[in-house]
Parts: sequence; C-alpha cells; structure tokens
Amino acid sequence: MITYQKFQLDNGLTVIHHYDNSTQICALNLLYKVGSRNEDPEKTGFAHLFEHLMFGGSKNVSEFDTELQMAGGESNAFTSNDITNYYVTLPANNIETGFWLDSDRMLSLDFNQKSLDVQKNVVIEEFKERYLNQPYGDVWLKILPLAYKTHPYNWPTIGKKIEHIEAADLDQVQSFFFNYYAPNNAILVIAGNITFEDCQRLANKWFGDIPKRDTIIRKYEQEPTQLEPRKEDVYNDVPLDMLVKAYHMGGRLDPDYYACDLLSDILGSGKSARFYNRLVKEKRLFSELDTYISGDVDPGLFLIEGKLIKGVTFEQAEAAIMEELDFLKSHHIEENELTKVINKTETNILFGDISVLNRAMKLAFAEFLGDSELVNTEIDHYLSVTPETLLETAKSMFNESNCSTLYYHAKK
Repeated sequence: MITYQKFQLDNGLTVIHHYDNSTQICALNLLYKVGSRNEDPEKTGFAHLFEHLMFGGSKNVSEFDTELQMAGGESNAFTSNDITNYYVTLPANNIETGFWLDSDRMLSLDFNQKSLDVQKNVVIEEFKERYLNQPYGDVWLKILPLAYKTHPYNWPTIGKKIEHIEAADLDQVQSFFFNYYAPNNAILVIAGNITFEDCQRLANKWFGDIPKRDTIIRKYEQEPTQLEPRKEDVYNDVPLDMLVKAYHMGGRLDPDYYACDLLSDILGSGKSARFYNRLVKEKRLFSELDTYISGDVDPGLFLIEGKLIKGVTFEQAEAAIMEELDFLKSHHIEENELTKVINKTETNILFGDISVLNRAMKLAFAEFLGDSELVNTEIDHYLSVTPETLLETAKSMFNESNCSTLYYHAKK
C-alpha cells in the first residue's frame, strides 16, 4: 500500500506527498502534461527537445546538474507521447535544493540561441544515431504513420523528421514553454523521508509564487476504427528480414488494457512464451520474436516484431503467427498459464515499488490519468482478468482489418 496526501497550490500546481522514513533519500518528480501528441504536426519533436533544454540553465542557475550534484543528487527525464517527466533524487536533508532547481526552471528557463543550438544538435545526432544509422532504427518511423492516419501518435516522440528540429527557433520554443510548462499544467510528487508539513512549506515557498498561465491544450481527433488491412514493404541494408504487425488496442484506462498486457506476456515475454517455444525454438522460423504494447493513454498498439531466419519467407512467417493467434482466439488459456503471467506481473510491480523514485513516478502518472489510487489498485486489475476476458479480447483485437503490417526486407 502506497500512502499519500494531496493538495493544490493557488496557482494550480497539484502536489502529492508520500512519506517513507525507512530511507534517507527523497525523490522529487515533476510531470508536465505535454507529450508529442500535443505538438503541431508541422513542428514535431518539441516535447522531446524540451527534455534537453530544461537542463540547459535557468535565470538563477547556470547549470542544473552541477548544482544538483554538489548537493549529492542525481537527475534525469523522459518524454512519451503523453507526458514529459523530470525527476531528481537527493539526500533527504538536501531536498530543498531540488525544490529550488525545479521551481527556477519552471519560472524562468534561460532562453538563448547558444543553448538552443547546442540542444538541437544533440537531438539531431540522437535522431540520426537511433533512427537513421542503426539497423531497423526507422521501424518506428514507418509503422506509426501506417497505423495512425489521424491521431498524433503517428510520429515518434523525437519527431517526424530532422528538419522540424532544425527549423525550431527561439520564438517557437518560448511559446511552447510558456504554454505547457506552467504550474497549472504540472503534477509535483515528493516522496521519501520528508514530513507532510515540510512538503507543504517548501512547495509553497518555491512554487507558490510562480504565476498560473493560460495554457491552451492542443485539440486533436481520435483515430477512427481501422476497417482494412494496411501493408507496406521497406527495403534496407540490414542482416535479416523483419516482420512487424501492429494491432489497435484500448488506451491506458480502457477495460481491455490489462488483458492486452497479459496477452503480450503470454505470447512473447521470455523463453516460456508461446511464440518463443513454437516459432523460435520448435519451428525455427524466427531468430527472435517479441510482443509488447505501446502503453499509451489514448488507444495504442499491440505489436508483434520478429526477425526471420534466412531462407524463411514472409508468407511462411506470417502464416505461422496467424496460426498461433487463431488458436488463441479459439481456445481458453489454461488457469496455470494465466496464473504464471499474473504472478510475474505482480512480482514486477511489487519489486518496482521498493524504489522511492518509482513510487513517486507512479503517483504522478496515476494522478495524470485522473485516479491517483491506481498506484494501489493496479494489481487488482490484473488479478481480475480471466481466461474468458483474454479470449474475448483476442477475438476482438487480432483481426487483420485491425492490423498494419510492415515487411522489412534485407537487401539481397
């Protein structure tokens, strides 16, 4: 059970406190309600760019990490389709340094051309290294626009293309910051060895005077139901052919989310999974074959991704996958198989909760979803999944009219 208390400052900042006196560490997690789905389709990659810019210095702090490290702290951040999340960990007696640093960059990030140019170059090099110069790196750039025709999930968090980052100027960056990086568009979680009273005092001291902003949340359309199979062939200089199938599934709060997550484990998680045993080990059609879900807030994707053994055709590989999916759609999963994956999931959740930082991040994200109590009920949602639930979910999802398929050919 993760205990917590919640309050809101006059400027709209939501603050959550979680007390743990068994540690001498405190975590400060600041979630901004902005991800790549909030970007202009012609100016993508801004949310991820800001993940870097926020460490470039603010009005009173020339180097964020230098000041933090002098207090014995560490920091990092990540961007998703839905949020941008910043976090620091510090010795509990130095946590006020974290309040000071994060409040200063929320109030007055240092905008200058030199910092922007440096961070743009960092992001551009990351784009090239991860998406263009790495074997299969552009898979995400191909499968997303194939699966999404309307929703802004049709580009990765780093952006559609390098040119969007190259074209970003100071005015555009400032506008993006002052719209989304506002106290009334953020969730602050303080977890660790700090009392609720000190949390209230420091939150008011450092964040209370930051003015509320007129945040405009960009509107976008939800993806309409896919009614026909979509397929695309890609040719590149890679060692093996790869098959990628993406099925639309529910979002983070939809009833089928937990069933889809468990189905991904049953099919493709580890060496006891069905795909590994039947298609990798027994039939030797794939050198590796994985399944995973995108985990998005809005309806996301259930992905099947595998590299073919040389000599195996796409027709053979895809037919074998379809045979497994058809079996899944026509037979109840046995209780022992379901119990095994639920136990594995429960173990992962409980071990994750050992970390005070993980608890802070979970509280922030649950609050973002609109139900902070999810940090304590998540396991119950998995435990409530039955073989019948999995069967019905599989029948509904694994239809080719709901699927986008990428045939990634290795150039001969």
